[in-house]
Formats: sequence, C-alpha cells, structure tokens
Amino acid sequence: MKRIILSVSLLIFSLSGTAFAQTETSGREKIYKATHTKKTELKHTKLKVNFDYQKEEMNGEEWLTASPYFYPSDSLVLDAKGMLIHEVAMDRGGSKLPLKYQYSNNLLTINLDKTYSQNQDYTVYIKYTSRPNVVDQQGSPAKGLYFINSDGKDPDKPTQIWTDGESEFSSVWFPTIDKPNQKTTQEIYMTVPDKYITLSNGILKESQKESGNMRTDHWVMEKRHAVYLFFMGVGEYSVVKDKWKDVPIDYYIEKEYEPYARQIFGNTPEMMEFFSKKLNYDYPWPKYSQITGRDYPSVAMENTTATLHNMGVLQKPGQLIDENRWEEYIAHELFHHWFGDLVTSESWSNLTLNESFANYSQYLWNEYKYGKDQADYHLMSNINKYISNPSEFKKDLVRFSYDSPEDVFDVVSYEKGGGILHMLRNYLGDDAFFAGTTDFLKTYEYKNAEAQQLRLSFEKISGKDLNWFFNQWYYGNGNPKLEYSYTFEPVKKQVEVFINQSQEVPFEFPLAIDVYDNGNPTRYNVWVNARAKNTFSFNASGKPDLININADGILLSEITEKKTAEQNLMQFTHSKEFLSRLKALVGIKDDLSNPASVKLLSAALKDPFFRIRIKALEILDLTNTYQNKNLATEVEKLAVNDPRTLVQAAAISALVKTKNKKYLPVFEKGIGAVSNAVKTNSLLAIIATDPSKTKTLTDKIDLSEASKDVLIKMLPIVVQNKIDSQMKYTVPIVAFYPLIKPNNPELGKAAEEGFNMIMESDNIAATEGITRILDNAKAQMVKTPEIKKAIYNMLESGLNKKNELLKNNPQKKESINKQITALKQILEMYK
Repeated sequence: MKRIILSVSLLIFSLSGTAFAQTETSGREKIYKATHTKKTELKHTKLKVNFDYQKEEMNGEEWLTASPYFYPSDSLVLDAKGMLIHEVAMDRGGSKLPLKYQYSNNLLTINLDKTYSQNQDYTVYIKYTSRPNVVDQQGSPAKGLYFINSDGKDPDKPTQIWTDGESEFSSVWFPTIDKPNQKTTQEIYMTVPDKYITLSNGILKESQKESGNMRTDHWVMEKRHAVYLFFMGVGEYSVVKDKWKDVPIDYYIEKEYEPYARQIFGNTPEMMEFFSKKLNYDYPWPKYSQITGRDYPSVAMENTTATLHNMGVLQKPGQLIDENRWEEYIAHELFHHWFGDLVTSESWSNLTLNESFANYSQYLWNEYKYGKDQADYHLMSNINKYISNPSEFKKDLVRFSYDSPEDVFDVVSYEKGGGILHMLRNYLGDDAFFAGTTDFLKTYEYKNAEAQQLRLSFEKISGKDLNWFFNQWYYGNGNPKLEYSYTFEPVKKQVEVFINQSQEVPFEFPLAIDVYDNGNPTRYNVWVNARAKNTFSFNASGKPDLININADGILLSEITEKKTAEQNLMQFTHSKEFLSRLKALVGIKDDLSNPASVKLLSAALKDPFFRIRIKALEILDLTNTYQNKNLATEVEKLAVNDPRTLVQAAAISALVKTKNKKYLPVFEKGIGAVSNAVKTNSLLAIIATDPSKTKTLTDKIDLSEASKDVLIKMLPIVVQNKIDSQMKYTVPIVAFYPLIKPNNPELGKAAEEGFNMIMESDNIAATEGITRILDNAKAQMVKTPEIKKAIYNMLESGLNKKNELLKNNPQKKESINKQITALKQILEMYK
C-alpha cells in the first residue's frame, strides 16, 4: 500500500487539507519516465545477514544469480544505496574469483569475468555493510532498513528491525536491480539474538542455534516476486496461528495485544476464501503472515507473504466494538497478493494495476461481508477524498511524468482508481469483469504488466472495444462536472432532460436517471456522448416531481443540483441506493425548519444502514422545538438501544445539545460502556451538562487508545483544565498545530496552547512524543518549504520555552536537559 501517511498525518489531512504525501509537480509534463530497460534478468537472490544494533548497520553477504536479459553483456550494474562494499567475486561452486568493480553514486558496477549470453547464468558474490542512516542523511525519503530502539534505552518501546522496500529502497539493505520489473526467487539467512522472532518472505526452512545466545533462521521464497517486496522483520512478538485450507496464516503481534489478535485479524481466512473465489484464482503463495512495526510511517505494505502494518492496526475491545478501523487495510494488503505481488506493475507509471485494484478490493469485501450500503459508503468516502483535492484533477491515472516514484502514490492511483474500476465493472457486468480479471492474472502471473494489457484482457473476455474508457479514465484526467435541467411537453407528454458538462474536455459515459412521475421513480439508463450538451426524452404523465441523475451512484462525477425539502424526502423514501439517500439527507441541512425535512430526519433515524442514522443525528438539532417534539424520543432510544455503538455515541452527542439534565442517567450509564465512542461522548455530555465534574472525569479517561475523533473532542478540555496526565496522548494533534490553525482556528488554538503547555512543563513523555512524531513525519514534511519552516519555527519556540523552564527549575535539570537534547536533534532535522 505504501501510503506515506502516518496515523498523525491522516489526522492532519482531515483537518487542514494539506496533502503533503504527494507533490504539486507530479501531474505536470516532465521527462517521460520510461519503463526500466532490462539489460539483466535476476534469477535468485541469496542473503546471509546479521545486525549491529549499536551502529544500526547490517553486515551482509549476497550470492546473486543472473543472466543477460537479451543482449550479451560483460557487466552487471546494481543499485546499492549508502553501503560499504568489501568484496566482489564470481562464485563458481563455492570458489571465488575476484572481480573488478566501481562503486559511486549508489551504483555498483561489476566487470564480469567474461561476456555472457542470454540465459547463461552466473552468480556474483558481494560482501557489504548496509548503512541505512547514511541513506537518510543523503536526503532519501526512506531508509529501507529500520532499527527501532536498537539500544534498548526507551523502556516504552520494543527493539525491532523491519524493512520497507517500496518504491526503490530494498537496495538500502542488499545490492539489486531495484526496479519493479525485476523479479527473483530468494532465500535469507538471518542471524539474530535467540530471544527475537524473525519473519521474511516464503517459508521458514530451518532454524539453527548459534553460540552467544544467537540463532540463524533460513527463510526461502521459491516463487519469483519483485525486489521491492523483499522483507525482514525482527523483534519480540507473540505469534497467533490461523489457516486457510492448507495455507498457514500467522499474526505477529505485540504481547499486549495478543488476546485481541483474532478480533483484529480474524477475518483474514474468510477474506482469502472470498477473494480466491471472486477472482477464480486461489491465493498463490505458500503462507501469509501479518506483522506490526513500531514507528512505521506508512499505513501498511504488502511484502509478499509478510504484510507489515503500522501500529494503527493494534486495537483493544473499546475500539473494536465500535468498528475495526483497520479491516479495510487488511483486505487491501491481502488483495495485493494477486494485484501487485502476483502480477506487478511494470513501472511506477502503471501503479494503478497495484493500488487501484487493492483499493477496490475494500469495496468488494465490504459488499460481500457487510452489504452494498457499506460498500457504497466506502466508495463515496474515497471519491470525496479525490474530489476535495482539486490539485489532483490534472493527473492521469497512468502517469508517465513525475518527479519521484513516491509522487504516484496519491488519491488518483488509490481512491479515484478504485472508483474507475467500479464504473468499469458496472459497464461490463459482473461476469465479464471478474472473468477479465481472472484472464489478466493467469496471463501475467509472476510477471509484470501495464494498463493496456489489462484492457486487452477485458476486451478478450467481453468482446467490447474499451479504448474509449481507457483513453478518458486511464490516459486522461479529471471527471465529468454536470448540471442538469428539464422541461415537460404536455401535448407529447414527454419530459426532456438536459445534461450539461462544464469541464474542459467532455466525457462519454452511461448514466442512470430516475424520473419521478406521480411520486414513483422510473429508472432510465442512457448514454451521454462526449459533448457539452446532451438531451434525453422520456414519457411522463405530467411534470416530473423530481429528476435524480446518477441515481445508482456509479458515475465518478461532480453534480450541481438544488432540490426542495419535499423532493429530498421523496428521493430518500424511494431510493434503494445509499448515495441517493445520503444526498437527500444532506440536502435538507439548510432547511431544517421545513416539516418535510423533519419527516426525512425521522425516516433516516430508522434507516437500516447505521451510517445514515449517524448522519441524521449529526444534522438534526434538538434545541429546535419542532424537531425536539418529533425526534427527541427516537434519539434517546438510539442512545440507549441502537445495536451500533457508533450510533449510540452520535445520539448522545445529539442529546447533549439540549443541556437537559433529564438525560444525565443516559450519559452516566454510557461512562461505563465498553465502547470508546460511547464512553467519550458520555463524558463530554456530562461535562457539558454538569461542568463541575470536568477535571475529575477527564483525569480518569483513558486516551492511550483514543481515535482521531476522540482526540479532537478531548484536546480543548484537556488543555483548558490543564490535565497534565493526559497531555502525552494529545501530541498527534499538538505537534502539528501550525498546519491545523489556518484551516481550523479553534482547534488550532487549543493545539497551540497544548504545545506551549508541554514546552513550559517538565513532561518528558509528551515532549519525546512530539519529537518522535515529527521524526517519523520528517521525510514528507520537509518536502514543502512552507511546512518545513512552520514546524521549525514551532520547535524553535518550544526549545526557548524549555530553556526558560530549566533556568527557573535547576533542580529538574536531568529531565529537562534530556527534553532539550531531543528538541535540538529534531530541530536540526528541520533546519
């Protein structure tokens, strides 16, 4: 998934709209990024490694088997970032023939002993030292190999090692041809302290005890896969075992979360069964493991058979009872084992073959497991992420111009790409769409492919020419921006609907239109041609009560429309599709005094889909006498009895606006709930209703597992009441207050006050929390000069406050000096 989005960054995105995971230049015309020219074909990679924890380095030996790809060659050029190269030789049955080589600019050029021809294999031996911190100092956005708390000095963090190769960072820890169109089998011998568990791709073949309480594990991957998918993980984990058919499934999890491993990951076997059947292609690898990495800055990474998740996957019952917030990512990474790992994009320009499919797998899983409403909610949320980022509109899905491969990992490749696949599925029909994906997988299994080859598989199966679709959605950019109007001709008894496209380049597409005649909708599926104006005629007994375009919610588009409360009520009442119901509900928010709006809210509170109920609770206002009279009883029922705890929590938030103390028993009961959402909203409700209880209640609540939404709600209360014990949990917000403040002044002000409170106090946990988060975010933050400067100024101000604190509290110099040192180190990174 390689989304360089920290959990903290997800927070910043949602608050400020600052999308620093991609650059503004990635959509501009630049030098054409051709697929890497294959001069050499990698065949097998054998590694023997051990780790220097104090230096944060890795000692490695490599036996790399390769051959010329087509043309004869007497040299081998490998990517090797920041390494020390000690020895290069030709390996001939165990004997070594020294070879001449040159190493500069992170390239290792080896002069072979002779000229080799296609399929004439040779094995080169390389002894080297991997130095990931050198790569980091060279300005790389990623280190490839990560040592976590390697000196063991942080009592709150385990010692771990993990790797992250995407896009081209496997070459930080072993010399290779670090391009997505290179695939190889592998084996890795990892020598580690015996107390640690290891994980790598493939199967653990053997484990050998060594002297000095060490152990060597031998991992083997017998199927070819891309070098960026190579993985090593080392640390103290509990391993919870599961399986699908004869495929072992393991969950590598920190001991504290072992009791909840099956709640977190337990749907994996069912996902594997579902995807195998849906794709008509069984899971193709010998095992599947999932592991967590401390300080991992991306969301997750689909290393073949060994997915790495960041700490956001770790949840406890209070979170899981509300919603497993990581389940879609678990599905996403598993699906990559077909799209990305089995068939791999031949270049980063074609990343859509990896990420758009993995994104769409989240829709498929939701549809199967939780129903179409939940899937459509996911789709809408995804499309909104794209629509709310106009700077992305000029980017093609298949993008041959970009500054860095990381630029392509954006809302176009992920969210928009998933929406595009949904349109293609609905155009072709399920049978043809999934038969096409099966053909694509079987044709290019263990190989690389590009988007045109995907088109050819769908055309082969369906018999339809799809150039029109791929040209505008894959090799073009933007989306339809629609306005519509209609007239009724009483003599002909026909309604004419006029569809206008306002974007620069018109699109062509199928469109679902619901025409409401005497209160009942009739669905018409029409074809909109690629021109600015299209007109469609339909029979009707009278002037339509309502026209609803994109009624099925499939078209990825922006639609300008204005409907009355009565029309929205009609649309909500008669629509089966989630998006039409939600748009009708949202459509009344500026006309809540209308009786039709209250009727709609009443219906929405009883909607079978919990997200609709939540949205209704967010929109309604029980301080309004008419709404209170008609809705308060139902809201109170939801607060107490709704089967979804997130709805209960939203209902409690709706009730508290009344400031009516009769609801205090509901709130007090909620304080004892398992659900974090119910517990937090109940706490906030009691504080709002009876402020005298603020400090006592706030000091007791556990924010260690708090979600983004909970932190946002609690931060002002924690800061205003100076609850020092809770400040360390607020750092994901306060560390980024300069980015929040311009877009959300109220929250930004509370975050700034929180930051200053931490800097003006001897709070080592909170201070180090800030420096740790900013260290993890550094690679992305420094890309934008304005953001880098804002964070630098914030840190400089904080350092001045710490120095003043030391001056006034010399008796605490040991603790405060430690905080000052940490601030100076992170300040230097942002200089």
